[in-house]
Amino acid sequence: MATLYTLQNVNTRKTWFLMTTFFIVIILLGWAVSLYFQNPGILYIFFFFSMIMNIGSYWFSDKIVLSMSGAHEISHDTHHDLWNVVENLCITAGLPMPKVYVMDDPAPNAFATGRDKNHSAVAVTTGLLAMMNRNELEGVISHELSHIGNKDILLQTVVVVLVGFITLLADFFIRSTFWSGGRDNDDRGGTIALIIGIVLSILAPLFAQLIQLAISRKREFLADASGALLTRYPEGLATALEKISSYQGGMKTANRATAHLFIANPFGPAGFKGKASTLFMTHPPVEQRVKALRGMA
Repeated sequence: MATLYTLQNVNTRKTWFLMTTFFIVIILLGWAVSLYFQNPGILYIFFFFSMIMNIGSYWFSDKIVLSMSGAHEISHDTHHDLWNVVENLCITAGLPMPKVYVMDDPAPNAFATGRDKNHSAVAVTTGLLAMMNRNELEGVISHELSHIGNKDILLQTVVVVLVGFITLLADFFIRSTFWSGGRDNDDRGGTIALIIGIVLSILAPLFAQLIQLAISRKREFLADASGALLTRYPEGLATALEKISSYQGGMKTANRATAHLFIANPFGPAGFKGKASTLFMTHPPVEQRVKALRGMA
């Protein structure tokens, strides 16, 4: 019988599989570029640069994401209610107290980031603080602390860097091919390399987006369940999600690279309707999440 822990292990293995696929796409793209320009050194540059990017994302991922989101750190003296909610839930969950941040944004939302439970942060918007009552705020914070406890935060923040990196590589190849002239493409090998490179450049951002969506959806459902178990009151998170989804505007700092980190879509209500639209959403439909939470009750 599946439990929270078996689901966590399965999702972790699937995530590493997706990340491995992601790295393969990068290497193939670098190989195509190096073959096209007849310079094997380019492949090594791509490989080592990707390693540097990943090492950097491990140590500085939280700072990168928090800076992109315009978050500022708060203390118990400035936001004692929020601080007390985070502190009490950390004690219940057996987690170290993370750094707490607030984003000056009227759209209600929140996210967690960091490389592990000892180096983590939780950020919420001013709109969330204004809209939620105590039970609902606890539901949101428990969801974010579950991301920390379930060891989601490193993988989710690394994806921010990887998505940007692979898009950068694809853009580099397209620009260098069509605007810098490249080399003579009359020989068969050069033509094949050009075709492979263009195909990879087109598919690379798509692969990056699919990885982003897969990681986000699996872990949002798991964090909802873990958060409900932490507060023992699923209705709090369910009501919070309904309130968040009812807000019609998007966040001022909404960014596609970081969208999957948030508890709800930072761009606001989806423009597409119907079941087919879920393929293009960074988050599972709120209706499904609320139904699952109320089913737990």
